[in-house]
Amino acid sequence: MPRARPVTGLATPRAGAYPAAMDTPAHQRLLIVDFGSQVTQLIARRLRELNVYCEIHPFQQVTDAFLRDFAPLAVILSGGPASVVHANSPRPPDAVFELGVPVLGICYGQQVMMEMLGGKVEGGKISGGGGTAEFGRAFVVPKGSLPLLDGWFEAGNREQVWMSHGDHVSRIAPGFEVFGTSPNAPFAITGDLSRNFFAVQFHPEVHHTPKGAKLYENFVKLAGFTGDWTMAGYREQAIAAIRDQVGDKNVICALSGGVDSSVAAALLHEAIGDQLTCVFVDHGLLRLHEAEEVVGMFRDHMNLSVIHADESELFLGELEGVSDPETKRKIIGRLFIDVFQKYANQIDGAEFLAQGTLYPDVIESVSFSGGPSATIKSHHNVGGLPEKMGLKLVEPLRELFKDEVRALGRELGLPDHFIARHPFPGPGLAIRCPGEITREKLEILRQADAIYIDQIRRHGLYDAIWQAFVAILPVRTVGVMGDGRTYDFACALRAVTSVDGMTADYYPFSHEFLGETATRIINEVQGINRVTYDITSKPPGTIEWE
Repeated sequence: MPRARPVTGLATPRAGAYPAAMDTPAHQRLLIVDFGSQVTQLIARRLRELNVYCEIHPFQQVTDAFLRDFAPLAVILSGGPASVVHANSPRPPDAVFELGVPVLGICYGQQVMMEMLGGKVEGGKISGGGGTAEFGRAFVVPKGSLPLLDGWFEAGNREQVWMSHGDHVSRIAPGFEVFGTSPNAPFAITGDLSRNFFAVQFHPEVHHTPKGAKLYENFVKLAGFTGDWTMAGYREQAIAAIRDQVGDKNVICALSGGVDSSVAAALLHEAIGDQLTCVFVDHGLLRLHEAEEVVGMFRDHMNLSVIHADESELFLGELEGVSDPETKRKIIGRLFIDVFQKYANQIDGAEFLAQGTLYPDVIESVSFSGGPSATIKSHHNVGGLPEKMGLKLVEPLRELFKDEVRALGRELGLPDHFIARHPFPGPGLAIRCPGEITREKLEILRQADAIYIDQIRRHGLYDAIWQAFVAILPVRTVGVMGDGRTYDFACALRAVTSVDGMTADYYPFSHEFLGETATRIINEVQGINRVTYDITSKPPGTIEWE
């Protein structure tokens, strides 16, 4: 059964665009112009938390015609790695500043505003100049009063911010005033009150600017946003859009039991009922009782049409003797495509394939620079199926972030224990079993993993952890049980905290918890006699072991 958004990544966006899922003219809209910052997505997430609908688009796409069609109520210019002092550096069109709406520039966005509106930026050492760079924590002190900063500074105090800039503004543009300074950024906060133009040198969207959310809250208030973006409203809008797209045709959906595919299936079922058929591919690499739980919920309790494709013998047979992690992933991905297509071909009149694409997938499907990125591990999906099967795509979640998907799932009545589930990889237990996969090792791993998750739930820690699992190690160790010698497997416990899975840190369990859990696993699982805890962060490690 696929788990890592099994049918994600099939869309083919037009070059240079970060396409949106469906037209949303009914919502007040904010435009984020992306200049390639690593944290642009965080800006959008902060705004969505304020019930403000926003879209991220790369600067290359933002033309005068685009601005007329999009009709934003406000614009944010993101940070980015370029230097405005260089020729051909990224710029928004002049029309951004002629819309008559509030504009907020962040880091590079501030510098490009100053440069385009008559100020001056000097390069730092990184870009060949002699100016002072500033990276990491800094403290900004207020200078005057600015509505953008209402409730941000305590009286006469300073606020921590996160700086990340090599260049610096040396002269602000006409009409702007200084409202905040830091030791290395005398123009840390600037504003032109007559035009509602604001610019900050730091990144208010990141965790290390603790009160940054307040700045965004003030900005959207100044722009007149009323907070009309809710999951209740999105549910109605998405159902109407699905019905309009699908008509009376049939839709197939690869159901993994993960949050994305579960919410997509529930939404589609509410929209088109019996026109939807879900295919649940069981590859024999699931956790304990997982197939029964997923199929039972969707077939028996939600009355969805679900095909339970038990193909465990096929997958485990092909994986026999395979130890390389990339080879494992490729075998599982290839077999999943073949199996899914086999069952999908049995569904008469299917013209659409539903997939759980999320907004981060849409954004990341287009490289800001167009350059390749390193492949750390291949991802398990069903890429190629629409072309092979002649299917059209239905992507009802592609405007949403993960937390919004969970909120929509609650709107649709999915139980909390499904909505709040930890991520589970498409290759399943195959990549939590380093080395050769055997049925014996998989059964040991299932039992140990079930105990570990039970312990986490008993101690009330499940919702504080992004992902937790057991990996069975490809070594046997000597132990002593009941005055006798054992020679069994060792296992590693893994639990991490994260916001989006891109970076992660290990969860700081107490020694009492780890000791209690290790004792349970060794006593209750035949085949394990040693338990370790993985305290590697990401980077340098990955969350999964393979």
